[in-house]
Amino acid sequence: MPELPEVEVVRRGLADHVVGRRITSASFTGARVARRHVPGPDDLAERVTGLDVTQARRRGKYLWLVLSQDGHPVHGLIAHLGMSGQLLVEAAEAPDEKHLHARFTFADGDPELRFVDQRTFGGFALDDLEDDGVPHQIRHIAPDPFEDAYDQTAVVRRIKTSDSAIKRMILHQGVVSGIGNIYADEALWRAGIHGERPSSSLTKPAISRVLDHAREVMAAALSQGGTSFDALYVNVNGASGYFDRSLHAYGQEGEPCARCGTPIRREHFMNRSSFSCPACQPRPRLRRSA
Repeated sequence: MPELPEVEVVRRGLADHVVGRRITSASFTGARVARRHVPGPDDLAERVTGLDVTQARRRGKYLWLVLSQDGHPVHGLIAHLGMSGQLLVEAAEAPDEKHLHARFTFADGDPELRFVDQRTFGGFALDDLEDDGVPHQIRHIAPDPFEDAYDQTAVVRRIKTSDSAIKRMILHQGVVSGIGNIYADEALWRAGIHGERPSSSLTKPAISRVLDHAREVMAAALSQGGTSFDALYVNVNGASGYFDRSLHAYGQEGEPCARCGTPIRREHFMNRSSFSCPACQPRPRLRRSA
């Protein structure tokens, strides 16, 4: 699933090419693309038609378009990218993609917006907006490190009270959103902390340092268009990011650590892979039972 930098790249593309335009038609094909909208795809298409796209917003890995009528926000159209969803800005005469599942046309003509999804895990949902403009169904997601609402002091305090592994806590979207497996490994490598260290064993400055590094590495990835291990991740113009060339830990098993030269190791963690340096990020010692 795309992480925060990749979703932000898409959001910026939507802000440039879709915001400020009025939807004149929408179509959803296939059984899954509108499965999160219980009344069905035809109802979803009818409800968004005639509305103005006034904002493209994101919280963590979640992306939505603010749809307004007569200048007043009325809905949030959440776009779930899933594992392979692509939001593409295309000319109307461009050939349809093989896995095209949704199309939006606009009052000012070209370009149109298309949703392409090979693996069909993605789709759309229409939702009411909370007072802060966040859709109701993702209100439980914590602010991410790039939001004004993000309070790092409070996040550090919450993490410090937990005995869970530090990596588990920074991946917890209810604690801090947007940090996925790739950027968690990179942040922990930069901080010199093993992901299985109990959060409560770390000092508050150390936890804050991990969060600072997470923000820094995501900002660096964003400047390079995101990380594209999968050719299915592209921005709205179909271009891939290239931050994977700058990774120091994630996916670097057997490569020398850029800091000390020790080969990077790969371990299992929460049904996924973790990458770290055995020398710079020693495993925590197991606690002996009384």
